[in-house]
Formats: sequence, structure tokens, C-alpha cells
Amino acid sequence: MAVYRSNGDLGAIFFVVFSYLDLVLLFYCLRCYERTPLESPRREHLKMAVWLLTTLLTTAFSYKVAAIMPFPVQVLVWTMAGATVLGGFYAFFLHHEGTKA
Repeated sequence: MAVYRSNGDLGAIFFVVFSYLDLVLLFYCLRCYERTPLESPRREHLKMAVWLLTTLLTTAFSYKVAAIMPFPVQVLVWTMAGATVLGGFYAFFLHHEGTKA
């Protein structure tokens, strides 16, 4: 439906196709991650794939939103996207839950 409504705009078609493929891959990787045993080294690779796919999706949507906003709001959109990406990286790879005494 989105491709049909794009009226041949290749940029819009690419965005829609990319977004859907990214989401399908993201859900697939999340499902694989949940089914992989905790001690498996594959979990780290899947975690990296999930973060990368999420980052790509965040960047794509931020680009589309920022394109129609005035400059101050563009700065805010990109700042929020950057905080989301960096926060996800911290949560996935740097933060380790401590033991409570």
C-alpha cells in the first residue's frame, strides 16, 4: 500500500522496503537471541545485530522526520536519536547488573 501511494518516488519506496526488511530482520534476531542458551557465544553476535538493526531503523526514521522540521527541531530530533543509540549501546554492551547485598 505504501509503495502504491508513493507514486513512483524511489526514495519513498526505498525507505518503505528498507524499514520493513529491517523490522523483519530485527524480530528474527530477537527471536533467535531469546532461544539461544545463555552460555552461547552466539548471543553476543545476535545482541550486536539487534543493536545495529535498531540503530539503522532509528537513523532512517530520524532522517525522515528531521527533513520536514525547522532547524532547531532537527537538532532536537538528531540529539534524541543519538541519545537513543548511545543509550542502547550502553545498556546492551557496557552495563552489567551488580549483585545486591
